[in-house]
Amino acid sequence: MVTAEEVYVDPSALCRLYLNQPGLREMSVWRRRIGGSLPVTHHGRTEIVNTICRAAFSGQLGDEEVTEVLAEFDEDFAGGRLHQADILWRAALNRAAELSRAHTPTLGTRAADVLHVACALELKQRHFLTFDERQRKLAAAAGLKLVKL
Repeated sequence: MVTAEEVYVDPSALCRLYLNQPGLREMSVWRRRIGGSLPVTHHGRTEIVNTICRAAFSGQLGDEEVTEVLAEFDEDFAGGRLHQADILWRAALNRAAELSRAHTPTLGTRAADVLHVACALELKQRHFLTFDERQRKLAAAAGLKLVKL
């Protein structure tokens, strides 16, 4: 069985644990089952915070709810359920450029999605979890094992 430390969870998938989005139930069940501490890069952490804050802009969450959800996210770091993964950004960006050249012409992946796959590879993760179909194809093409919920 895969452990939390071996999985790179794309921030858009991880956000489902904090926001009511399709896939929330599946992510919650998987997260309870796997336990452990999931790695999150600085870029991923920023993306999750921004997604939560955008939920206020779109009217999905009120100001008080945003504060509560951000506190829950911070508590997951403080409680060890998530941990800050340090990465050499120059290497990750170079890897992302290589992945883009090799796969974007046929897969149509977005830059942020390519960067997350590159981060997973640079962190030497073996497994990748995302809800994005193009990103799934890229992760598989890059040699990552896909986590299915």
